[in-house]
Amino acid sequence: MSQYQLTLAAKSQLTGFPQLIAAAVINHIQPTSPIDISIVDDALVDKSVPESSVALKGPDSTTYGAEALKTLIAAFPTELYGKDEKKLSDEWVTYAYEHLTKKDFKLLNVALLKLESHLNFRSFIVGYSPSLADIAVWGVLRANSVVSAAVKGGTFINVARWYKFFESSPYFGGAVEIYNKDLTEQRKASKVGQKKESRASFDIELIDAKEGEVVTRFPPEPSGYLHIGHAKAALLNQYFAQAYKGKLIIRFDDTNPSKEKEEFENSIVEDLELLGIKGDKVTHSSDYFDVMYNYAIQMIKDGLAYVDDTPLETMREQRGEGIPSARRDRSVEENLKFFEEMKNGTEIGLKSCLRAKISVDDNNKTLRDPVIYRTNLTPHHRTGTTWKIYPTYDFCVPIVDALEGVTHALRTIEYRDRNAQYAWMLKALKLRNVHVWDFARVNFVRTLLSKRKLQWFVDKDLVTGWDDPRFPTVRGVRRRGMTVEGLRNFILATGPSKNIINLDWSLIWAGNKKVIDPIAPRHTAVLTKDVVKVALSGGPEKDIIEDKLKHKKNPDIGTKKVIFSSNVLIDQDDAKTLKDGEEFTLMDWGNAIVQKIHTNAEGVVTSIDAKLHLEGDFKKTEKKITWLADTKDATPVELVDFDHLINKDKIEDDENFEDFLTKVTEFHANALADLNVRDLKVGSIIQIERKGYYRVDKAATATEPAVLFTIPDGKTVQRYGAKPTSA
Repeated sequence: MSQYQLTLAAKSQLTGFPQLIAAAVINHIQPTSPIDISIVDDALVDKSVPESSVALKGPDSTTYGAEALKTLIAAFPTELYGKDEKKLSDEWVTYAYEHLTKKDFKLLNVALLKLESHLNFRSFIVGYSPSLADIAVWGVLRANSVVSAAVKGGTFINVARWYKFFESSPYFGGAVEIYNKDLTEQRKASKVGQKKESRASFDIELIDAKEGEVVTRFPPEPSGYLHIGHAKAALLNQYFAQAYKGKLIIRFDDTNPSKEKEEFENSIVEDLELLGIKGDKVTHSSDYFDVMYNYAIQMIKDGLAYVDDTPLETMREQRGEGIPSARRDRSVEENLKFFEEMKNGTEIGLKSCLRAKISVDDNNKTLRDPVIYRTNLTPHHRTGTTWKIYPTYDFCVPIVDALEGVTHALRTIEYRDRNAQYAWMLKALKLRNVHVWDFARVNFVRTLLSKRKLQWFVDKDLVTGWDDPRFPTVRGVRRRGMTVEGLRNFILATGPSKNIINLDWSLIWAGNKKVIDPIAPRHTAVLTKDVVKVALSGGPEKDIIEDKLKHKKNPDIGTKKVIFSSNVLIDQDDAKTLKDGEEFTLMDWGNAIVQKIHTNAEGVVTSIDAKLHLEGDFKKTEKKITWLADTKDATPVELVDFDHLINKDKIEDDENFEDFLTKVTEFHANALADLNVRDLKVGSIIQIERKGYYRVDKAATATEPAVLFTIPDGKTVQRYGAKPTSA
């Protein structure tokens, strides 16, 4: 049971959002002992105590309001303070509660001016990362009903920028969203005398959803490999199909032969199976080419579509300015004739396209006579040369959704403007209705998800392929060391929220660490560059081999061979920290005392004379050092680390990603590892003591070293002696 229970009173002038956010962040950082959070729909938690809209009950006492917030942070990890930032953060907490809780706009305006000035050249209130100060100030502002107009009015540009950033965070705006939903459900339940049922934040209550009748679909285009964004869409569709005991259709949207390959389709099937996603039915849009062609003919005959040979740039300009095409009023006979030219792939047909006749100047530009068919002579990977015209995504999807019995189409929020077009197509063709639910796509900082842009890296040989460990593809992150469980947990944790957020990769890797840490065998390695030999007097006369646990906390992982010798190797960085006469600990062996440190003219430690002192108390030593027996049994390994392919958090629409390429993205270091590493298979995940987690990308051979890729753990990367290599 948790040691801390946080209670928030809903009917209060100042909702305890700062405390709620702090608890959400702490529960993420330290999930093993989460803070229990409850919401009471009462005026006060304790009417005898001021600021009691928030109460934090701890092991010793109960604190309220701002003090509860400080108690929370003080009792848990210090990441929320940063280095030497406690005093400043506490000052901003006080400022938030004293000045930003004002309901008088004039008084609040003065307080916001100080914050506006403070944020002029800062992304965060204190330091270079989110802290207690941001939690307190943002939470208080979010709880203040007057703030919305002030922040959105355009007067406080810096405050608005900062506020919107945290509003998109799953631990700030996301926590408030879940709170509001939880409260709404609680009030609904109380009206009918029901006890509130705990429901996952996933429950978006699909419109008209009936158990056993819900049909969802995941429609990937086979024009690239599955990336994390696709994986989220697939998992969400599977989740709701299973939640309502319905069906999931995997449909390949293969309507663009210029980009699509059977290779991509096969890889998508394999990656979906890897994630545990299997459709009740697998179909292809190309299965319906005949049907869609006939619907296009019907639209032409109904006066709802026309063939247009306006040059592309001119057409784009006309749509932007709301100008009708000169071909818009062609007769049905003319349109049928020229559509036949398109079908046959003639010279005239190649210059034409079929457009839906919806509107020329609608405010929603997706309704300005969109293109629904194009001519393409490239052979299709399934239908060959049978067809020379292909439907566009916006024409194809609503038709096939309706025909296949899809009840709920879940798709990312960038399609929201197209929802009106989707509905228009169904109505124009007299097809059954399909409900659409938009959810936010998952975006990561310094990451490109566009298949076109990822293909550019492949074509330029800047990566090893679609499974490159720097790629956001399922295969790429798996090769880097992401587990299927870690990936699924992360995607399901983001849920079907509509909030668009740019996530840091540290979040997903931190979650993955929770999966691998309990089961990753522990091994030892030292860097070969300037490796230091330590001669131990009092050590074993002959090398001794003993069986030791691979994981002290998990005996089921098995044992490994450990060699104890009078001659050991340690890292140069460790050797430089030692002093003559100092007692230190050789990890998992015992203490030793430095007798003499030998260095060269450059100050590099070349060797150390030491005396083994196993009677020493390891609790009293400052230095705990990794070591390896200096024997021929050591296994050569190559440690490889990676950086992001681009060096800007977010590439804007008007920016070229090629201008933001990271010059060096790959780092190599040679090392010697314990003899057990030579037996590791490709794909094995291990932890090298004091260096991090690694995945075996290439197993050791008699002549080649093992190649180990670093697995990020959600913390700052330290590239131990790694030598940079251009991608």
